[in-house]
Amino acid sequence: MAPLTRLGLCCHLRVLLRFCHREGITSRDLSGAVGTPQIYRHDDVPRSITWDEVRRMLEAVERRTIRGRRDYAILLLLVTYGLRAHEVARLTLGDVDWKRERLQVLARKAGHATVYPLAGVVAEAIVDYLKHGRPKTEDRHLFFRIYAPQAPISAAAVSSSVALYLHKAGVQVRRAGSHTLRHTCVQRLIDAEFPLKTIGERVSRYLSSIRCGTHSG
Repeated sequence: MAPLTRLGLCCHLRVLLRFCHREGITSRDLSGAVGTPQIYRHDDVPRSITWDEVRRMLEAVERRTIRGRRDYAILLLLVTYGLRAHEVARLTLGDVDWKRERLQVLARKAGHATVYPLAGVVAEAIVDYLKHGRPKTEDRHLFFRIYAPQAPISAAAVSSSVALYLHKAGVQVRRAGSHTLRHTCVQRLIDAEFPLKTIGERVSRYLSSIRCGTHSG
């Protein structure tokens, strides 16, 4: 139930209880027992965004620049697979299996990894960045900072980039960041009526057959 709906229901209930006491239906006024639900600023703003808003966000990326090529690939990875910012930041060249068309995402625990099918639109964006954006370096990390000193991108920078393009696209969302696209990916599965157990497993372990990121609007 939405916060404003709960607030309205509580107001109506208090009125009803005061009426019951006034008419002698109840021996005492019980309206004081009904609390007021707390409403926070922006609480009504959804945590996920629509696919039209995803399209607008992607269109806000200037893909002719090095940063644009990098960020476009990052955004697609986040919204396609529901990855966390630190998972994207830790990706290496070896995590992309071009021959088998697979993407490997290492878990926090050593020796554990999740393998996803490599969506075509994601692969194209990564290739564009590798050819025209990624610096020449012996470091095997996939994504790098744009400005000196040369270093792999951080999780905080990944999340900040998402917030930047959501703002550019005029998309309002509560606490915008990488989690926004993670929630959007999950919402895609909910809309497709996947069982909740399947959705939980998808987010934490495996990308199911639906390619939520291949729909670019």
